[in-house]
Amino acid sequence: MEVSGFVISAGRAVLDMVEREWQPLSADELDQRLDHAVEEILETELITQLKSQSTSPPTPPAAPVYVHLLQSQHNVEPQVLQTAAAVCGSPVHEEETADSGNSAAVKCITELLQSSKSQRRLAGRARLSLSQTVLLSLTLLSERISYRTVSRRLLLEKGNIHRNFFSFCECISTQAERKITWPVGDDAAHALFPLVHLEKRTEAAEQTVPQVLGVLGHTHIPMRSSLGKRDLETSVPEVKRIKKEADPDSWLNLELLCDHRGRFLHCTVSKGSDVDRGSALRHKLQQHPELMPPGSCILAKTGYPLTADIITPYRKSLGPREELFNKILEEHFLILGQAVSSLKARFQRLKYLDIGNYDRARAVVLTACVLHNVFLDMGQVVQVEVEKEDDLNHKGDYEEEEGINKRDAISDRLIKSFELSSM
Repeated sequence: MEVSGFVISAGRAVLDMVEREWQPLSADELDQRLDHAVEEILETELITQLKSQSTSPPTPPAAPVYVHLLQSQHNVEPQVLQTAAAVCGSPVHEEETADSGNSAAVKCITELLQSSKSQRRLAGRARLSLSQTVLLSLTLLSERISYRTVSRRLLLEKGNIHRNFFSFCECISTQAERKITWPVGDDAAHALFPLVHLEKRTEAAEQTVPQVLGVLGHTHIPMRSSLGKRDLETSVPEVKRIKKEADPDSWLNLELLCDHRGRFLHCTVSKGSDVDRGSALRHKLQQHPELMPPGSCILAKTGYPLTADIITPYRKSLGPREELFNKILEEHFLILGQAVSSLKARFQRLKYLDIGNYDRARAVVLTACVLHNVFLDMGQVVQVEVEKEDDLNHKGDYEEEEGINKRDAISDRLIKSFELSSM
């Protein structure tokens, strides 16, 4: 190829790159970009002058937007922020400069994104810093508010907020394999907990009854479907009524396995019409039996397959033995109920996803589950009242003979140990 050919090829590549970066902008977006560019210049100059303790007065920036930008930068010293606020004529309260749990969460999630090996880049025309994007996305996840409200609160164009939020969810959801992990080795040994509470255990039962690796169950996440856009203020009972009357794909099935701390070990999201529960997990355990530590089991709610690894309650022929067994399992199901209730209390948007696209809705749900584990690892626990959920789409139980025999053997040991302890 001649030199002119290389020049033409390079020119086209540059034009394509410029075209991808500078898409047609509305007048509002163009003004916003210009304002943001000016604010970044002013911010750099002001911080440089303040840190060098220069006596010359800094250039006065636009007060409301500028102070907000400084507040959202968590590496800015409180003294710098107070001085900037004084220059701008905008007072800053002490609680706004304190290092709160929210700022710690933003920092942790920012580091998670920075450590990701994924090549996916956060999208959005608004030139937000990574920490600002995290704060914006946490706001949308934790509150049931509209993009318009967030736009007014953070002084950003609504379309930019939409793009940044879903880009954030796509990036975080790719971290599910890193943060929602199955315990193995020493981690599995520490994750095991007794089937029977300590005050009810006997030495015989402790030696023969298997320990529990986790509790398996599901919840429903309502989403916008053929019913159209719903008011975000719709009450939870009304949403449940809507789900029952709508087609199954107006909600998502969220299947979760949690340990005794409420940390998620396994998570799958599927459409509401998918009623084949636990099939993926059952297949996984069949292909990789080493995932189950010796002498352990998983407890699952009614509707899941009964296997040698997954133990479910009795549904018929309930005598004293079966009732005792079911009562013990119900106590463990409260662990899962607390984890699900905490998830929805922390991330209010899961109570109704105003999203009609399945892939995007799935990314939002996975993001909430990943961040649930992140917050637990940080020691931030949410204790709320457990909400009982109706089973909207129940499929008959699948019971393997090996699972039936194991459940009967466990219930026999439990009833005998309780009879001995009461003598």
